[in-house]
Amino acid sequence: QVQLVESGGGGVQAGGSLRLSCAVSGGPFSTYAMGWFRQTPGKERKFVAAVTWKSGASTDYADPVKGRFTISRDNAKNTVYLQMNSLKPEDTAVYYCAGRRQGWNSRRSLDYGYWGQGTQVTVSS
Repeated sequence: QVQLVESGGGGVQAGGSLRLSCAVSGGPFSTYAMGWFRQTPGKERKFVAAVTWKSGASTDYADPVKGRFTISRDNAKNTVYLQMNSLKPEDTAVYYCAGRRQGWNSRRSLDYGYWGQGTQVTVSS
């Protein structure tokens, strides 16, 4: 059974940084494309970033986070990261890690079959 466990969320002031981690177990992590999504109350889950299966390969970012967030993965540690810099209050959300068995990126949440429980990120002004 594939499990994804996020960590690293918390509260930070605007302009600060956080790094989220997502540890994956129970599946061939190195073959999965991985993504991060975020969700605020009453809104749909939105794409944040994705990285293809191969370390250092193709990445994709939503426009609101381009230039501020960086997604990366360490296949030896079965972990994907989201480095978030220059955080803004509008980045406040629950952040979810997601994995898909196909190795290429997708922005659609329906394309991801594996999800973590989410971690709260709160950015205060």
